[in-house]
Amino acid sequence: MKLITFVVPCYNSQAYMRKCIESLLPGGEEVEIIIVNDGSKDDTFAIAKEYALRYPSIVRVVDKPNGGHGSGINVGLRLACGRYFKVVDSDDWVDGVALKSLLSAIRGRTEEAGPDLYIVNYVYEHAADNKRFVRSYRKQFTAGKVTDWQNVKSFHFSLMLLMHALVFRTRILRESGLVLPEHTFYVDDIFSYNPLPYAKKIAYLDINFYRYFIGRDDQSVNIVNMVARWEQQVRVMYAMIDCWTYDDLNKLPKGLRKYMIHALANYMMTTELFLCSEDSPERREAFKALWKHFEERDKKLCNKIRYGTYVLSATILPWKLRGFYLRHGYKLLCRRVGLG
Repeated sequence: MKLITFVVPCYNSQAYMRKCIESLLPGGEEVEIIIVNDGSKDDTFAIAKEYALRYPSIVRVVDKPNGGHGSGINVGLRLACGRYFKVVDSDDWVDGVALKSLLSAIRGRTEEAGPDLYIVNYVYEHAADNKRFVRSYRKQFTAGKVTDWQNVKSFHFSLMLLMHALVFRTRILRESGLVLPEHTFYVDDIFSYNPLPYAKKIAYLDINFYRYFIGRDDQSVNIVNMVARWEQQVRVMYAMIDCWTYDDLNKLPKGLRKYMIHALANYMMTTELFLCSEDSPERREAFKALWKHFEERDKKLCNKIRYGTYVLSATILPWKLRGFYLRHGYKLLCRRVGLG
């Protein structure tokens, strides 16, 4: 069995996908690289086939009609043969030294003794000025130790376990029933939230593994794109609201329970940013419908998020002031991590 399956969803990625793939190849025969061509209109498929011909025991290629980022991950998860599963976007890459450390950690434990989830650091790589910002989890976890969620320390403010930081055991993702929406941006939020309670054993490796490229105008984290794609973020938020109830979360170990509440509050704040960044009847109606659905689905969890977290600080403000508050808060965060 391969130790890790890397899935690389690609759409019109000819300009940068080689760097991504080349960063994964040093894993050699211990890794599987599944390149999913998502209906590209450029030379993405040809480049993918080139790597499959050169490395037939490592690289697999899937050519499929366009279905969006989540569709590519779904296909990769169905086909994955690796013990662990990692998504690497085609404009990102992984650090070579950190890759060796991760493989060594996996190799050093039997399948039964290994964790359900490895957590690693990721790095924002800013194209314009070569600045970097490292997102680590040293304050929340003890590095190198397989443990559970019980004594995980609290997460604060914008600190989140994003998809870049997560290396799930493949079996765990399948057991969770994870299927991401197609033709939808921001599905990495679902990937980073919905399966977590299935991961009973975790291990944090203090390595700067994932390199997240910042600088393309078409990136989903660009504030202009976020404003335009508000309906897709709302769709994602519905999927997270519907996944776990208050009673479900209450049964989780203390550290995970607190994190899941923290994460859901952050995702709701992000969704409000998308909605409130501009004013229109459609946005106001969508905002009301979302909170109504949340309350009808699970009033206890809805009230916990609305009144028991910092989400309240945004929701009590008038609409236009709320949009101003959220946009400027996001811009401050972006400047801190080099997003803009």
